[in-house]
Amino acid sequence: MLIDFNEINYLQDPDQYHLKADYDQFLMSICGPTVIDISGKDQTRTRVITTLIHGDESSGLIAIHRWLTGVDSTSRPTTNLRFIFCSPESASQSPRLSHRTLPDGMDLNRCFGKEIDYGYFKRAQIIEQAILDVNPEVVVDLHNTSGFSPAFSVSTAKNEMALSLTSLFCQSLVLSDIRLGALMEQNFGCEAITIECGSSEDAQSHEVAYMGIDKLAQLDDISCCHHKLNVDIYLNPLRLRLKPDTELSYSCTDEGREGVTLCNNIEQHNFGVIRANQMLGWLDDEGLSNLQIIDTEGKNVINKFFTLRDNQLVTKVDLDIFMATKNEVIAKTDCLLYLVPQNFKL
Repeated sequence: MLIDFNEINYLQDPDQYHLKADYDQFLMSICGPTVIDISGKDQTRTRVITTLIHGDESSGLIAIHRWLTGVDSTSRPTTNLRFIFCSPESASQSPRLSHRTLPDGMDLNRCFGKEIDYGYFKRAQIIEQAILDVNPEVVVDLHNTSGFSPAFSVSTAKNEMALSLTSLFCQSLVLSDIRLGALMEQNFGCEAITIECGSSEDAQSHEVAYMGIDKLAQLDDISCCHHKLNVDIYLNPLRLRLKPDTELSYSCTDEGREGVTLCNNIEQHNFGVIRANQMLGWLDDEGLSNLQIIDTEGKNVINKFFTLRDNQLVTKVDLDIFMATKNEVIAKTDCLLYLVPQNFKL
């Protein structure tokens, strides 16, 4: 598919004709990054919501379309809202809403903040500029988790706004110092937060996104909302990753496969406490050398968190894990899961 990386489209207060009958028809009607601006009661402030950075994460699209089709002159949001649909090409690729990227594409959420003026990096720059143009009050980037999981948020800083935005959508906040080139990591002069709404295959995830958008649209002051809901905070997650060229499989038993075999039920552990000595899978003769956990100093600290029991992969300390996935492509190219030691939870 040929892509114009300089393209971006704008719609102001679109009517039903432009929004189409459902989110699927709407998705097929847009080409390239698309900005929808909704006029608020207070024209001096704007809040930004982005979605479809990944084409297989549908909750943002579904929830935004549902919200947009319910807006009329009597139900305007408190402030202006700017919605940005970032990668409709990958989302509309057949079968729709199943491709994270185009077959020959890059992960757009690894391209922000880079001084590279072509391709997906150029698209990221255009999206960044579309956000900066409105001097936003907040930026919320809607995603789905790569496996079945409760909803949670991710921020780079612990502050009142991060806690408040989290509480509009969920009650778990991950404070991350990992820098990967994600939209959330950029400086927009305001709080920028990622909401992982849960699995794209779970209807509850779409409801999480919709209810959060509706609250964000209607509230005047969102800076202290977290006082109405306790927010659990997880500090400085690490990524469990495969070494390059390591084989990966999933099973309920040890079948003696090459590389790493994770337990079939790995996703059930998301946001659950994994106690020390918990078995998560099996390793071949290379043992822990198949895996890596790189800390902030660039050191592989796999031995701090995992050990071997015969050929079983076993936790060494109590852990909280999230984003554990059975999506083999994501597990191989990104990570198997994120982890936080139990004493790093507030």
